[in-house]
Amino acid sequence: MSDMTETTSTVPMMSMIPVTDNIYFAPLLPWQKELWSQLTKRVSMPQQSLPHALLAAGMQGMGKRAFVWRLVAWLLCRKRDVNPLGACGDCESCQWLRSGTHPSLQVLPIVSMPVSADNAHNEEGSNSTGKDKKSAKAASNAALKIKVDDIRALQPFIYQGGQGMRICVLDHAEKMTIAAANALLKTLEEPQAQVHLLLISDAPAQLLPTIKSRVQQLALQTIDPAISMDYVTQALGSTINREAIGTDAIEQLIQLANGAPLAAIALAHAPWYSKRALWLTTWQALRSGKRSSVAASDYWQTQLGITEFIQLSELMLLDIRRVCLGFDALQKDINFLTTLSDYKPVDTGLEAFAHSLLETKIALQQNVQEKFAYDKLMQELANL
Repeated sequence: MSDMTETTSTVPMMSMIPVTDNIYFAPLLPWQKELWSQLTKRVSMPQQSLPHALLAAGMQGMGKRAFVWRLVAWLLCRKRDVNPLGACGDCESCQWLRSGTHPSLQVLPIVSMPVSADNAHNEEGSNSTGKDKKSAKAASNAALKIKVDDIRALQPFIYQGGQGMRICVLDHAEKMTIAAANALLKTLEEPQAQVHLLLISDAPAQLLPTIKSRVQQLALQTIDPAISMDYVTQALGSTINREAIGTDAIEQLIQLANGAPLAAIALAHAPWYSKRALWLTTWQALRSGKRSSVAASDYWQTQLGITEFIQLSELMLLDIRRVCLGFDALQKDINFLTTLSDYKPVDTGLEAFAHSLLETKIALQQNVQEKFAYDKLMQELANL
């Protein structure tokens, strides 16, 4: 039960959105300035160099990909000696990056390669129907996996020699197959001059220990709370969806996002975040019999996609369980105590609903109809 009382990130996954080439030249995030300075000074000193393999790991929303792509651009930039704060954006190397054709950069999986903004808009617009979106999601999940043949295909690039600095970026490194990880291990054990491997992982615990022992992890996970608060405040401004947002609301967003500033901003803009009180009202109406599960399902289908409703339900279930166990709710702007004063669901019921949410997420990957999934969840919610 303890895992349900921890602060878990409910921020929507952002990896489905194409990363544009602008990320190479984006401003440095304020909590990454010290690490950037350390690495760039190390590269610039004659007797020192960058480690052969680096790992950028941690939860989504902390900016690790933004840091890695900026670093890639700077390392390859022809004018980096006079531009210590980032790639110039104008030299031949930077233009190759913009076009996605840099001869000294290899990226796995290929879908992680930053694309031009025009192509990103085209990709987003091409998946307009629900069926297309489901197919695209399934295809994207499969495309993120790194297979042994992908690693083997890197070998000529890594071992060609005499070609100047070469960089391999392995995004979603935790999705490597066992065979791919073992093939990569051989490369890590035999470092080549001027070849750098940059691994990115949202779930480093899933990486093989032998991989983690041969890479140097970048210090990206510690973010000063004051810096995070200031960044999120400036990014959100004073209103969200035409509603005023104060210091308490921003602190709550950061807490729910486990201190990750970019995740907190994404959470604030998530379409389901403003419907948390409505979720409680629906639950009460279902439990009391004032609304049927069919009517509730029909209504919520007009409000949120099923994936967004699941994300909302997971957060609400977390705080319901916390309050039932005697802990304070993480969401201070929702009055859980009043809602639960007359009725508290039993722990087995909470476990059953949580299991249903998980089963629904799995079923959606197999192209189950959203209406069927919504109807089933509303029946389960009525019985909670």
